[in-house]
Amino acid sequence: MSQPESTHGAALRAEDGTKPGPHVTEDEQRLHELGYTQELARSMSGFSNFAVSFSIISVLSGCLTLYGFGMNTGGPALIIWGWPVVGAMTLLVGLSMAEVCSSYPTAGGLYYWAAKLAPRNGPAWSWFTGWFNFLGQVAVTAGVDFGAAFFTNAFLEMQFGFAATPEHTVLVFGVILLAHGLLNTLGVRLVSVFNNVSVWWHLLGVVIIVGVLVLLPSHHAPAEFVFTEFVNNTGFHNSLYVAMLGLLLAQYTFTGYDASAHMTEETQDASRSGPRGIVMSILVSLAAGWVLLLGLTFAIKDYDEALGSSTGVPPAQIFIDAVGDTGAKLLLLIVIGAQFFCGMASVTANSRMIYAFSRDGALPGSQLWHRINHRTRTPTNAVWLAAGGAFLLGLPYLWNPTAYAAVTSVSVIGLYIAYAIPVLLRLRQGDSFERGPWHLGRWSRPVGLAAVIWVGLISVLFMLPTVSPITATSFNYTPVAVAAVLGFAGVWWLVSARRWFTGPKVQGTPEELAAIEHELEII
Repeated sequence: MSQPESTHGAALRAEDGTKPGPHVTEDEQRLHELGYTQELARSMSGFSNFAVSFSIISVLSGCLTLYGFGMNTGGPALIIWGWPVVGAMTLLVGLSMAEVCSSYPTAGGLYYWAAKLAPRNGPAWSWFTGWFNFLGQVAVTAGVDFGAAFFTNAFLEMQFGFAATPEHTVLVFGVILLAHGLLNTLGVRLVSVFNNVSVWWHLLGVVIIVGVLVLLPSHHAPAEFVFTEFVNNTGFHNSLYVAMLGLLLAQYTFTGYDASAHMTEETQDASRSGPRGIVMSILVSLAAGWVLLLGLTFAIKDYDEALGSSTGVPPAQIFIDAVGDTGAKLLLLIVIGAQFFCGMASVTANSRMIYAFSRDGALPGSQLWHRINHRTRTPTNAVWLAAGGAFLLGLPYLWNPTAYAAVTSVSVIGLYIAYAIPVLLRLRQGDSFERGPWHLGRWSRPVGLAAVIWVGLISVLFMLPTVSPITATSFNYTPVAVAAVLGFAGVWWLVSARRWFTGPKVQGTPEELAAIEHELEII
């Protein structure tokens, strides 16, 4: 769908019409045109950019951590058929985002796009898009690392008797976030290496897990059970409602691919690599995830036993029933490794969004969060805000066992509203939209319309109750979390920010930006 020609031109030009100088790359020149200096180290390849988004989608994280939710909410039929349906709709969203990313390859991503695409009131569109993106990024980081904590605690219980209690899980959650914060402070090159390894870890991990579950067990569930069995343990009686709720498993997994946009200021050939990273991460995850879900569901021996597992992790019990304790532990280590890679990439992408949003003064304490570590040229303070915010969002699990489903719902709603706003604004621009080198051509409008409608549906759906009866310990606090952040951003906008927030700030003329970059190089 991408085209060789672009309104930007094959060779990007400076504002005065001259070609970039010998020491200015096309990527740097385009960033200058968008108003920013090359503060971050541009050392990531196109594959590394794809690897970040693929690692955050992480089929070994999302599919498996919410597998128990899927078993209760729709069962095998929804787990298996919900995946390709949600994957196809997600691809439409990703294609629409990729087209905009090609035009505006900046770390700000979604909120920057909203500011540039809005026909009027650009700062307001940018403000609320950024806050939804911030909420979703923090929530997806919390969801990923909490999922890793679930599986790590399950392994620790099997190996060392470290019981999978809420207190222990939250403790493990904190340790994992601490590790991800430390790794991200060491620089983007190390993170890039881990993300490249992560791609192959995920792909080989899926092959190994599915291969083991297919070849070794003496028992496999019948195909009729895998493809048609509908299970409703929610307490609700409306099967359609339950089936729609069950889509959360797939939709939560397909989140975080905006990371490719947030990493464009650190990626070579960003106007092409960023869009490709978004689309390819969805496509590869769609295929790998469906294979994984099929392999796991065919391996179910005792449905009720898996749901009632003492570890609190149904896939762990499925592994045990299929290949015994030792084999299950080895498979769990593969999953935990993938989830660890996923969480690290999520903290990376989250910190870049925080860095960019703070660069434009939109977060409390922006000067602190925008600060760059001159040794590594990474936003170290933003890394720790990302990790700390995720930890706070996961704490309700101490008293609310449905909190994890709420965290995943918050991440879906926050991110997808932020995804849809610039797509909607791009549709309103019509033919006046200035395309980058990667675009959809005549398919832009139908793909974009379908994407916006889908986001509207799931944004309402995942705020609804997930179990009945509704009590203090089963309440879906997603609307509360979304309303709290939106309320804070809205009040701040009305009281103060609308008078000073003008959207993404231009840091200077090309000459001034070059001088800033020179200072960074000699520090």
